[in-house]
Amino acid sequence: MSTEAVDDLTRDAFLGGRLHLFQPRNGYRAGVDPVVLAASVNASPGQAVLDLGCGAGAAALCLAARVQGLDLWGLELQPLYADLARRNGMENGVSFNVVQADLNVLPEPVRSARYHHVIANPPYYRPGAHSVAQDPGRGVALSESETPLGDWLAVAARRLAPKGYLHMIQRMDRLPDMLAGCVGRLGSVEVLPLSGRTGRAPGIAILRARKDGRAPFRLHAPVLMHEGMRHDRDADSYSPAIAAVLREGQALAWPTD
Repeated sequence: MSTEAVDDLTRDAFLGGRLHLFQPRNGYRAGVDPVVLAASVNASPGQAVLDLGCGAGAAALCLAARVQGLDLWGLELQPLYADLARRNGMENGVSFNVVQADLNVLPEPVRSARYHHVIANPPYYRPGAHSVAQDPGRGVALSESETPLGDWLAVAARRLAPKGYLHMIQRMDRLPDMLAGCVGRLGSVEVLPLSGRTGRAPGIAILRARKDGRAPFRLHAPVLMHEGMRHDRDADSYSPAIAAVLREGQALAWPTD
């Protein structure tokens, strides 16, 4: 991320104004995905949560806005985004312990800690698979760079406490990589696809897996992000479930049947 991007920040409202985040105007900017990821996490007050690759803190702080009293940690490779995450925690009155470090070179106290939940919104694209803006921070955020997706899953599994949960959001075409990364590490795997509209193939999926879990694999029906077959009016068309997540900070319920 360039110095100019850091100096030129916006202050953006999330969760219907319940949360405000400073973000670079021209660098990587959090959208809907980290908000939906946070809504999918079944955390309880007092539990420890680690956000791998936390960026400016969108997912972790959205979760903290819904669940009070978390022991909240973030790990971020890029120093300037780590600084923004700390600033955003203070801005929103949330105790957010952000560590600037490489995923595969974890410092103390993260290396020796165990967490009830690990959440992750890893880069979506393999190196060379997608053209990104020239801003280097955006490029690192969107592309795998030096850290394969399997490493994210391996690190998450090691950091989880027994029976702890991983929640990860990724492109649907990376689902085979996510499932492969769970083998021998995590069980009770569930996948919740997110589809833009009725009749469209899901483009994004949330994976939930549990340390020491033994339940069979479950692939749930897609959650619809928008109502209708197409966008045909000058307004957003979020489905009721997604609107409640984005505007009210509500949880995104996992199917139980």
